[in-house]
Amino acid sequence: MTQLALVIDLDVCVGCHACVTSCKQWNTSGPAGALSDVEPYGAGTSGVFFNRVQTFEAGVFPDTEVVHFPKSCLHCKDAPCVPVCPTGASYKRAEDGIVLVDHDKCIGCKYCAWACPYGAREFDEPRGVMTKCTLCVDRIHDTSIPEERRKPACVNACPTSARLFGDVDDPASEVSAAIRERGGYALMPELGTRPANHYLPRRAPGGAASASAASEPVARPAGPGPRRGLGAQLRLGLGALFGVLPQPDPRP
Repeated sequence: MTQLALVIDLDVCVGCHACVTSCKQWNTSGPAGALSDVEPYGAGTSGVFFNRVQTFEAGVFPDTEVVHFPKSCLHCKDAPCVPVCPTGASYKRAEDGIVLVDHDKCIGCKYCAWACPYGAREFDEPRGVMTKCTLCVDRIHDTSIPEERRKPACVNACPTSARLFGDVDDPASEVSAAIRERGGYALMPELGTRPANHYLPRRAPGGAASASAASEPVARPAGPGPRRGLGAQLRLGLGALFGVLPQPDPRP
């Protein structure tokens, strides 16, 4: 089975937001858009962004560092947003594993947003529908685009190649190799959603990845030991970062 996904290297992401702006530009002009911006220059500004980068400090002083953390829909294999949708607007494609929203069926009830534990859904207020990352499905399967450019807009725009794209279920793919070799991990596996997107952990100064940042032990490159506590700090901060808090009951 094919499962397309992103693998994001936290070691080389510099927080430039090129992925954010390229995603907005491509999807606003495509079938997912137009993605709204409400009062973009006012005090109460809000808008729809499929990709966001949040920056925070990890570690314990004086051994701290800034982490840039891109977040978007994780295209979970057991996506909790799909079965709760009363109209079938949220669905997972069998051919490539991408989770999408059919805007013609969406009634804007927000059940899927309550069900998503990662806060990855974006409600478009002017249109009254739920939106989300599509992995640029309209781009990656477009044969009129050169094959080497048939990737999500965020991947093509990343100046440090921090974003990889491919089939995580194919053991021979570039993304699967990166996950194996760098100890890539999915976010909060204890939730049972089986996220398709993975993250590659930060490296210690000598080049070794932080063991505590991975979800399970894996073989790692030789090098000096990891900085103690940084991976643990990263994982502890993910709950707050993704807004994993008790959600209101959507029922009347």
